[in-house]
Amino acid sequence: MIAAALSGLMLTTLAAGALLAVLNARRWLAGQAASVDLVGGLLALPQRYLGDVHHVVARKPYNALFHALVAGGFLASLPLILLAALPALRGWLLWTALALCLAVMLAGALMVGWRRGVARPSELSGGGFARLPFALLAYAVCLLIVAVDQLAGEALPQTISLTLVAIGALAAADLILGVGRGPLKHALNGALHLIAHPRPARFHHGTRDTAIRALDLTGQKLGTERPVDFAWNRLLGFDACVQCGRCETVCPAYAAELPLNPKKIIQDIAAALDPAATDRAYAGHHHPGRSPGEAHGGRLLPLVGAGAMIHPDTLWSCTTCRACVEECPMMIEHVDAVIDLRRFETLERGATPGKAALALEELRAADNPSGRPASQRIEWAADLALPLIADRGECDILLWLGDAAFDMRGQRSLRALIELLRRAGVDFAVLGADELDCGDLARRLGDEATFQDFARRNIALLGRYRFNRILTNDPHVLHVLRKEYPSFGGRYTVVHHTALLLELIEAGRLAPRGSGRSVTFHDPCYLGRYNGEIEAPRRLLDALGLERIEMERSGLRSSCCGGGGGAPLTDVAGKKRIPDIRMDHARATGAERVAVGCPNCTIMLEGVTGKRPAVADIAELMLEAVA
Repeated sequence: MIAAALSGLMLTTLAAGALLAVLNARRWLAGQAASVDLVGGLLALPQRYLGDVHHVVARKPYNALFHALVAGGFLASLPLILLAALPALRGWLLWTALALCLAVMLAGALMVGWRRGVARPSELSGGGFARLPFALLAYAVCLLIVAVDQLAGEALPQTISLTLVAIGALAAADLILGVGRGPLKHALNGALHLIAHPRPARFHHGTRDTAIRALDLTGQKLGTERPVDFAWNRLLGFDACVQCGRCETVCPAYAAELPLNPKKIIQDIAAALDPAATDRAYAGHHHPGRSPGEAHGGRLLPLVGAGAMIHPDTLWSCTTCRACVEECPMMIEHVDAVIDLRRFETLERGATPGKAALALEELRAADNPSGRPASQRIEWAADLALPLIADRGECDILLWLGDAAFDMRGQRSLRALIELLRRAGVDFAVLGADELDCGDLARRLGDEATFQDFARRNIALLGRYRFNRILTNDPHVLHVLRKEYPSFGGRYTVVHHTALLLELIEAGRLAPRGSGRSVTFHDPCYLGRYNGEIEAPRRLLDALGLERIEMERSGLRSSCCGGGGGAPLTDVAGKKRIPDIRMDHARATGAERVAVGCPNCTIMLEGVTGKRPAVADIAELMLEAVA
């Protein structure tokens, strides 16, 4: 009787969970159509879940262990309980296997209880998640006792056994029915999200799928206004969020107390799928400076607005650094959502804030965000007599000067790079006054129309000449030309200056001498997280004989300088400055200098006041070493 009751209750709970999941899917299917390879995604699910997801979860070994124990024990126990419905299988082998599975799960449940009840990391959400340890423990303990009792020949009174079965079934109901909207919704939603992921190429190891998707400018609506304007598989992704808070802990805007918490913005969108949506049920940290209950919306209502689910200041606080995406164990694409929403605000509403609107106007009028005459891109280098590709028609290396050419600090870094190229005998040339902005700023601020105009004009310009590679010291240019221009037919081999300088050293064309001075390297977001290039700058610094000291957050998990995504132009204030926080990381190393590989990073970090390490582009450090 005990076994039959246990199996029957579990079967009923599973059926109810399946029905709830189907009803929950209607939320996502209210979104726009998307081209998804469901068969390919399903076949790839084991690798994506057990490989890619586990790789992120394993960054916290304790968490990885209790996930494996709880998930493994729970999932293995379910079919065993259902098999107990068959009298012929109710033997010692089944009950022993079930007891072992539940014992494994109990160990994991105790770890979950300790984490949520004792350690209590501040980034974890409460609310329904607070029930999770109790549900896990109740299920594992009660059914473990029942399984052991079955092995012992049903020594417990039947009333006690039935009570334990009922408690275990209620706990199972909380866990299984929770796959729809409760604490364990990521178990199902997360798996479905991995199957229908909007960036399947992200799981191809050795590549980083980080290019923003092109927007059809002939569409009836440009960008995303309402929840239902997102593709259905993106809505599914938002609903896979388990509110672990890993994105929150690495977000530079949140650390600076700007009104942005990446976990909350995902929850804002997911909650907005409900009619008469509000954020009152959200039990995590809110956007700094925003109180609970201020956000309201619905699937057919605008997402962005003063009283909407997402305040405009929240939307424009993002630096697009992708730290949140890098840390998310559910592989959610936060930055894509931000860009989609910005596109509507910029293209449809003309609501780009602060100095960003002026910068976009200057871009359209003068082909650069500072509004400078095109001739000024090389006037500063008159004494360098830079070779123009227009005069020669071809070269080995086409040096893209970028916006650094309009800034005195950027010009110093470019001078160092040009001097090194000449010493190494590199055949290079520049576009000079013909060079246009690459369009990065426009695209991050949501002005897709201006970006696409720059992309097509630049591709036409580059098509006039022959060259082998494009060289840039700006990771934003590197990313756009390398990964975002191919959508418009422009395919080029683009290299960062640190990679080329390392190549020149290894070829013996430059021979630096060691200095022994200490240095720490700040990884630019668009070089590291966007393009995966973290080794070349470090190998180059080592080749210069410098004592390299890593910051606590470095490489693919580096912290942002605050200069990306147009954030410095949007005038959204926080209680701290993002570059000040990053410089604190550098100070903690005790290094004499901070090495950088991005003009934006140089400007942001040199803007930090007070006693701090000196900031130098790697090209400047190398020129010192070969002088």
